[in-house]
Amino acid sequence: MDKIRVFLAEDHATVREGLKMLVNSQPDMEVIGEAGDGSSTVSQAEQLRPDVVVMDVSMPGLNGLKATEALKQACPQIRILALTRHSDGGYLQQLLAAGATGYVLKQSVAAELLRAIRILSAGGGYLDPGITGKVMNTIVGRQPKSGVQTQAALSSREAEVLRLIALGYSNKEIAEELRISVKTVEAHKANSMKKLGITSRIGIVRYAILQGWMVDL
Repeated sequence: MDKIRVFLAEDHATVREGLKMLVNSQPDMEVIGEAGDGSSTVSQAEQLRPDVVVMDVSMPGLNGLKATEALKQACPQIRILALTRHSDGGYLQQLLAAGATGYVLKQSVAAELLRAIRILSAGGGYLDPGITGKVMNTIVGRQPKSGVQTQAALSSREAEVLRLIALGYSNKEIAEELRISVKTVEAHKANSMKKLGITSRIGIVRYAILQGWMVDL
């Protein structure tokens, strides 16, 4: 069985070493690289191409948010798991919009981090159950004035394209996954967003959350 290849981005060396020991203790995972700042994370991850990057949000220089944006642009296939102490909805919304597909609180038990890594590596999304309902209401509670329509308004293919976008897949990856052309993916995306009144990626993520497409909400 191939192991899940994990990259650790954490500016505190002691914390990073603890995470490394935890991940390497799992029979299905291995740490293939590590960094203490955002710039080094992006450059090394581009070369190593890990399955999952565990991204500390608060790092010197290029912070976790900017590093997530840069890495997803360079390597859209890499899944990024944000790791932070902040349960504030603002952080969550920004990171999801930047391309992160997982969000785990540092204060959660180690099992949550390991579970999130496994889910992201399998193509899913993960939101820490420790995030309060109040925070989630900040993300999903504000709908456009016209109202977001239900999934029934979409074709099955349009829904599948939106789900994969919410989980961080690029248009090219979606085309390969669904065995359709990139132009067809773009057409489905445009049509579904028009039907639902969605104008941004965070809107797609919000819709995915409402539909239960993100794991363990």
